[in-house]
Amino acid sequence: MPFYEKGDVRIHYEEVGSGFPLMIIPGGGLNSTVAGLANHPFNPMEEFKGEYRVIAADLRNANGGQSSGPLEVDRPWDAYADDQLGLMDHLGISEFLVLGFCIGGPFIWNLLRRAPERIVAAVLAQPSGFRPEMPDLFYQNNIKGWGPPLSARRPDITMEMVDAFLTKMYRVNADFVFTVTRDFVRSCQTPILVLPDDVPAHPYAVAMESVHLAPKSEVSIYPWKDPKDLIPQAVQHVREFLRKHRPVTAAR
Repeated sequence: MPFYEKGDVRIHYEEVGSGFPLMIIPGGGLNSTVAGLANHPFNPMEEFKGEYRVIAADLRNANGGQSSGPLEVDRPWDAYADDQLGLMDHLGISEFLVLGFCIGGPFIWNLLRRAPERIVAAVLAQPSGFRPEMPDLFYQNNIKGWGPPLSARRPDITMEMVDAFLTKMYRVNADFVFTVTRDFVRSCQTPILVLPDDVPAHPYAVAMESVHLAPKSEVSIYPWKDPKDLIPQAVQHVREFLRKHRPVTAAR
């Protein structure tokens, strides 16, 4: 059971397969874990291990996960990006593909802002986004569902700290995809594929706006999860997109 450690941060990760690296960011909000992939519409660890070195990690301080570290109240999104990029550094990986579900959408945009030269292409599946009609959705979900169990098992993390962390993450300048501006998306030259959803936490309008703004974007069929017999078609689109954009030297 491998871990990446840096200072007070300890990140549990798993990897399967071989080939060009594919980072997976599980959904589940701040309780995102590798184990949770079993409950996703499809499990990319299983789907893509035959072609890629597939790597996924538990999010720092996710309840039910094995990763831990400080609660960086002043820079929540960047603290997670530090973990994600640090894990790739630890594994000796310079360039990689990335596929993220749910909260993986904002995480991917932040990675593209932080390290655009490292990400070859990105897939955003049912990405999270800001709904003006439900502006406090993510704060409320996490102050109830993530903060209390975290604080209960970590005496060093108080609910006051959780409140400050979530306020910075989801209330201060909350808009669009949380981590980057529309101007950034317009300027992004990385190929992206979006698999939209339309539930409160995954607004269709935001997913499609990012598709229209990003100059090198594609969108999957919609709906793609219901009925379930559509899922293989969406997975095949992901497979073709990844194959199209991985470096030629990495192709089999």
